[in-house]
Amino acid sequence: MLKISLDKLDKLFEAIAASQTLYIPADREDGAAEYRKYESGMKLSNKLNTLRSAKDFFFPQTENLVDFKMEGKNIDVIDVREESEDFVIFGVRACDARSFTILDKVFLAEPVDSYYKNRRDHSTVVTMACTRPAETCFCGTFGIDASAPEGDAACFSDGENLFFEAHNEKGQKFIDSISSLLEEGNTSKLDDVREKTRDILKKLPLANLSTDNFGGDKLNEYFNSDKWGELSESCLGCGTCTFVCPTCQCYDIKDFNTGHGIKRFRCWDSCMYSDFTKMAHGNPRLTQLERFRQRFMHKLVYFPANNNGEFGCVGCGRCLSKCPISMNIVKVMKALEVK
Repeated sequence: MLKISLDKLDKLFEAIAASQTLYIPADREDGAAEYRKYESGMKLSNKLNTLRSAKDFFFPQTENLVDFKMEGKNIDVIDVREESEDFVIFGVRACDARSFTILDKVFLAEPVDSYYKNRRDHSTVVTMACTRPAETCFCGTFGIDASAPEGDAACFSDGENLFFEAHNEKGQKFIDSISSLLEEGNTSKLDDVREKTRDILKKLPLANLSTDNFGGDKLNEYFNSDKWGELSESCLGCGTCTFVCPTCQCYDIKDFNTGHGIKRFRCWDSCMYSDFTKMAHGNPRLTQLERFRQRFMHKLVYFPANNNGEFGCVGCGRCLSKCPISMNIVKVMKALEVK
């Protein structure tokens, strides 16, 4: 396995950024981490995860879809799409990397979302193995190994060096592009670090959380459960959980009159909002209970029912740490679990 010393990360990032746009997790002034376009001297954050996920690179919070120019009764449709430039997302954690697989099932299924596909085609995802999982982590519940992340290429730290391995052609091309900075490395110490990480994962508070009692065949049991009332009672409907979630994919499409034409744009939406999917006759989910139930039924029942048993959650723990009333998917799973 090829490696580079951690004290040479600046040289590594400079080399990557010289040929294509590079994004890395960097610390903000408030202490949280977020992905930023690399600039000389920027330091890689040592935070476990970013405030918002890497989903933004492929499914941005807002994007222009098409423009319309109107002159009298004549309407010109203007295609505003541009070919994405090649870019590298460095330091993606295993949970976020798995989220791309879930999003692909939505946006790359027929009819393919060309906006999303364009970005996926031009991206190279370089993941980074976790060494210090948090108490809010439960990625293992969904079969994710935080010490062996997916992605086009993956890197692993032994505390002194960063080791690289390619998972596909994109990943090999990335490693080839920085090969002049890399050298062969002994992975014996790295193997110890990975085992220690797995030991930590086994001892986390949510290590025994299971999906065994959930899936597509549990629709009636859970949809009609009398526990939804109590679970949803304190929900504020703020949508924070959906906006930090790496797998949520709901959006709204609106038209905006600029005075010179019409811009049609897409923006994130939340199933927790009272006007979500509002139609001419009103909202099909009139109560917070119904909206709350929709969110968690989709993650735990509807999505696996339509995707060969794959759940719509990756156990990143963001909803656990960000919900203002401390309600999250773990509490829902424990409360609903059919014995």
